[in-house]
Amino acid sequence: MKDKKDVLFLCQYFYPEFVSSALLPFQTAKILVEYGLKVGVLTGMPNEYIKDNKSVSAREVVSDIKIYRKKYFAFDRKKKIDRLFNYFSFLCSVLLSIAKFRKYKLIIVYSNPPLLPIIAVLAKKLFGVKMIFVSYDIYPEGAINTKVISENGVISKIMKWINNLTFKNCSKVIAVSDDMKEFIIKNRNIDESKVSVIHNWVTEKKKEIKTLNNVKLKRIRDNYKLVISYFGNMGIAQDLDTIVETIWHLNNKNVAFVFAGHGNKKDWIIQTINNKKLNNCFVFDYLKGRDFLESLAMTDLFIVSLKKNLGGLAVPSKIYSYYQSGKPVIAIMDEFTDIYKEIRDNKAGIFIKNGDGERLAKKIEYLMHNKSEIYIMKANLQKMVKEKYSPEISLNKYFKVISDVLNGGVNV
Repeated sequence: MKDKKDVLFLCQYFYPEFVSSALLPFQTAKILVEYGLKVGVLTGMPNEYIKDNKSVSAREVVSDIKIYRKKYFAFDRKKKIDRLFNYFSFLCSVLLSIAKFRKYKLIIVYSNPPLLPIIAVLAKKLFGVKMIFVSYDIYPEGAINTKVISENGVISKIMKWINNLTFKNCSKVIAVSDDMKEFIIKNRNIDESKVSVIHNWVTEKKKEIKTLNNVKLKRIRDNYKLVISYFGNMGIAQDLDTIVETIWHLNNKNVAFVFAGHGNKKDWIIQTINNKKLNNCFVFDYLKGRDFLESLAMTDLFIVSLKKNLGGLAVPSKIYSYYQSGKPVIAIMDEFTDIYKEIRDNKAGIFIKNGDGERLAKKIEYLMHNKSEIYIMKANLQKMVKEKYSPEISLNKYFKVISDVLNGGVNV
């Protein structure tokens, strides 16, 4: 055991990919190295989320982190069958490298893709390695509630089987919100003491943008008194219907709505905008680098949404970018979610139940004529973020949990 390295991260996305699901494990790995741990990563070969088509090798050492990348099929994620092929392809590719796990004391495995934890369970059985499970999303309930899979279907049964093995064999579970922890304790066979809440954090460095170089973004900012933005995934888990309903009810030419990102409902958003002739709506691809920073700077309010009954099953990752920007947030989701409650309790934005687009339109109209309210919400949000969401707070919590498990803490 003394010859083994400390921690192996098992995740589909990692450096140099720029999405939060890659940056969060990368920044966690870096802090562990800074504390003196020996860290490796088994991940996928970048296919989509990489800047300037940068070429990467199958093996690389970055910031003293040994990275092992595996090739896998990467089909169009808009189709369910293609996503399944992607998952199984990555799973099989990782399985071929399972011997690497014997060199480590601890595996940190993530919930995305949902089949991946079974590899960590197998490694534990074969090599006696400990495991920590990081739950970004809850499966299969999230997929069932969005009607991606049926409750009694084969895929659902496989996910439930993997859940049983994962929660039975892990030394610790990390939930990214209090409502997710509550769901896990109520619906999984695991002791409360083995579940810790560690919030995700802002992965980008904050930069002050005083001028807009992007011509399209500058034109939007110059032509509208209020800019409201929705960034990130435009998929089946997000309540895009309430957003569109809000725009329709508002019918205010002084308010611009900006959408940027990807997802299987992006085409529906574009088609709806065109069909309803919503000329104050603008849709962009995934913004990155300077363009993303400018989009944050030009926005007055951000929208984050989850469909009804998805609270506790997922946390939209873009909320942390919104928080870092210091701008008020419009939360459209279940009342019991952490985001809804903290926006409400800290008076840091607008909180709306699913399907209440007309009420949201009235609130936005009110802010148009009372812009001082926006500045008050902005100050409240910045205070909340400073106290709760700094990277240092969450990264130090990760180190403590990992250190406890490595030093013989919670085990099974």
